[in-house]
Amino acid sequence: MTTATPAAPTTGTPFRGRIRGRVLILLCFMYAISYIDRTNISTALPHITEEFGFNEATAGLIVSAFSLPYALLQVFGGTISEKAGPRKALFVITVVWGVATLWTGFAVGFWTLFAARALLGLSEAAAFPTATQAMTRWIPRDRNGFAQGVVHSAARLGNALAPLLVAWVIGSTGSWRWAFFATAVLSFAWGIVWFVWFRDKPESTKGITQVEIDELPPVETRATRPPVPWRQMARQILPVTFVDFGYGWTLWVFLTWLPTFLSSTYGLEIGDFALFTTLILLAGVVGDTVGGMLSDRIIHRGGNTRNARRTVLVIGLGGSLVCLVPLVIGQGLLVATISLALSFFFLELCNANLWAIPMDVAPQWSGTASGFMNTGFGIAGVVSPIVFGLLIDASGWQLPFALSCVLLGAAAVVAWFMKPQRLTSTNGVLEVGTPAAEQRAP
Repeated sequence: MTTATPAAPTTGTPFRGRIRGRVLILLCFMYAISYIDRTNISTALPHITEEFGFNEATAGLIVSAFSLPYALLQVFGGTISEKAGPRKALFVITVVWGVATLWTGFAVGFWTLFAARALLGLSEAAAFPTATQAMTRWIPRDRNGFAQGVVHSAARLGNALAPLLVAWVIGSTGSWRWAFFATAVLSFAWGIVWFVWFRDKPESTKGITQVEIDELPPVETRATRPPVPWRQMARQILPVTFVDFGYGWTLWVFLTWLPTFLSSTYGLEIGDFALFTTLILLAGVVGDTVGGMLSDRIIHRGGNTRNARRTVLVIGLGGSLVCLVPLVIGQGLLVATISLALSFFFLELCNANLWAIPMDVAPQWSGTASGFMNTGFGIAGVVSPIVFGLLIDASGWQLPFALSCVLLGAAAVVAWFMKPQRLTSTNGVLEVGTPAAEQRAP
């Protein structure tokens, strides 16, 4: 069985003095802005619900409006982006989600809020699969985990900064609407910079050296797109999609309900609950980078890809579960804050590895494969805010946290047993290669 020629192994510092380092930094800004735009509503939610008279279940529906198109269009968005290329696709995506964020600020009731959030989900559905495709073209294969860890750390930094930024804007202007106007401007600005500077093909980028080109994945991986092998891809990626659902359920709990939990349970004002929310979410910034670096380090030391990814996934999911247990019992503010921060740290160990697996398994279809995987996260985003909100209204906070623990445990079991195999196409012939468990660093 023939396989694609591997890229030259990277040595020394793999991003210093390389153009791919600038690509990664630019993507970090995009990930951060995307999460500011999708989570700014959580901090503004107490003000929005007060202005329009919404209960928790209605607020959950508004938040979930983002996730329905986000979930349904992940695969489609990833496939379309592969045809258009990440340069054009991400430019259009960021402009549309900027419009959606601006629209949120002009909302006059439930349906306008719902529609604005749905448009935001529609536009962001293709964002991360498209960015993953860009990384597949620009990042050496043995640095997939690190690259995904760094960009998702930036996303979590956006999570962490959003409460403080939104609280500051609301406090300065007296209106929650200005928080959305401000973040919309960030989206438009990033899209323009990306379109002007980025190139889909590394070799056509001004100033790139032959040394850097030789370190990148083979040309057939980053420059061609054979037909998508849907059946084989589903077989490899579906278990990862389930794990992503378990991870995503709990992540949406943090992103959606953390400010409301701190406000309603402990009586904190906006400045205080925004600060506590930021401190908790900062733990995820560390977790994302550590998770990606840890699995890559295992591979570089002679481990195999499957064991590296699944070991970190199980540690992350299991650790997050254990640290949520005090919330099921009910604790004071200090213990709850420490437990939530540790739970979020462990949860975010998983993120880079989940996104690295599609790059490991289907490098020629990384946009489609990552969209397939992230559908689990999108479905969780539809179900989690609604169910969590209904359970809060019915029984308080402890039962929803207990359900999160159950789903984390189920995801950890599936993560341990899944065995994805690499898919490649050479001269139009599909090859199902060695299991990811047998793939080692070059």
